[in-house]
Amino acid sequence: MIDIQQTSADKLNKLRELTAGDYEGFLYDCDGTLADNMEAHRLSYKLVAAKYGFDLDTAIIDELAGWPTVLVVEEIAKRYQVQLPVTFAIEKSEAFFQNYIEATLPIEFVAEHLKNNVGKVKIGVVSGGSRKTVEKTLAVIGLLPYVEALVCAGETERGKPFADPFLAAAEILNVNPAKCMVFEDGEPGVQAAISAGMDWVRVDQI
Repeated sequence: MIDIQQTSADKLNKLRELTAGDYEGFLYDCDGTLADNMEAHRLSYKLVAAKYGFDLDTAIIDELAGWPTVLVVEEIAKRYQVQLPVTFAIEKSEAFFQNYIEATLPIEFVAEHLKNNVGKVKIGVVSGGSRKTVEKTLAVIGLLPYVEALVCAGETERGKPFADPFLAAAEILNVNPAKCMVFEDGEPGVQAAISAGMDWVRVDQI
């Protein structure tokens, strides 16, 4: 039998090793990085897609992890060659909020890493989700009080994979972007970190 606690401890130790250094800011993605909720997001997209008459292959949600919801919906419409209403993103967020958010659990080793570094480095969360959803998610998993900067969908001119959200978080925290470490679970977020001149780690690959 696998010892889940030991596995989480091993992952935490590995994450500590990978992020050791003279950093001023740690910037965490939310969904799939701090919060174990990607399946819930996939199901929410699929539920709303079914309402509009098509069966969504949810692999696209993983592919576009970190994109603002509105842009994910635009990409879905393009690939499926369907016209979707502007309310689709709102409906998806509402489906997630009503059906899944209260059951969200933390990704333990990443959440523990964040808590262990409170007061040592500045803590930010940078997400492609709406502020309402991200704040609620962080509250449910007990991390909201530790977050000093929060940048969400629509709050910068461009979202991930562009650098804008991470640079905005660094500015709010008053830290040098080159002294920031980004924690991600998706390629768009990694590309955004690289564009911002920040170091990064894929927590889903630990």
